Amino acid sequence: MPRHSRPERLWRWYRVIPLVLLALTLAFSAGLAAAPLEWVRSVAYPVEHVQTIEDAAARHGVDPDLVCAVIKCESGWDEGAVSHAGAVGLMQVMPATAESLNGLGLVSAADYDPAALTDPVVNIEYGCAYLGYLQTHLSSLDEVIAAYNAGIGTVQGWIADGATLPGGIEYAETRAYLERVRAAYEGYQRSYPEGLTPAE
Repeated sequence: MPRHSRPERLWRWYRVIPLVLLALTLAFSAGLAAAPLEWVRSVAYPVEHVQTIEDAAARHGVDPDLVCAVIKCESGWDEGAVSHAGAVGLMQVMPATAESLNGLGLVSAADYDPAALTDPVVNIEYGCAYLGYLQTHLSSLDEVIAAYNAGIGTVQGWIADGATLPGGIEYAETRAYLERVRAAYEGYQRSYPEGLTPAE
């Protein structure tokens, strides 16, 4: 019986881990469907900074449920989160992305200081502006979510090569990210059917 080297075994596990995490996420989501709505909202699909999210989402033409899903998957609602790559805050905005959004005139640096990305109001404004920008330049929700993780140039490159998403995603991390955000998005839609702030 042939023996596999340790690097080969590790590589096989590395490829399997995103699939296992995805299966666990989907199983957890299915279990939540049977739980009481208030419990689901408070534990699985919490929302903070509701007015900020609704206002910024409206300005940039983004679904507030998608904003919540991105926040949940990017930072777990941790305002002070900073990634190893330097992404900051609730929506894990890169400082360079914030500067680019300023340059495009999509966010005013005078009103939203790009150096203050740990401020939820500032971070959500830039995150929503970026989602809105991606929506303008891409043609599907899957493309927008994948681009939020992998970058718009990467996703446009896959599409230019004839790929369709999600099947054409070349990065395991981005495939797993897309599945997690889609599952969270659907969870927020189910949990807040009348919107984050229901009409009186």
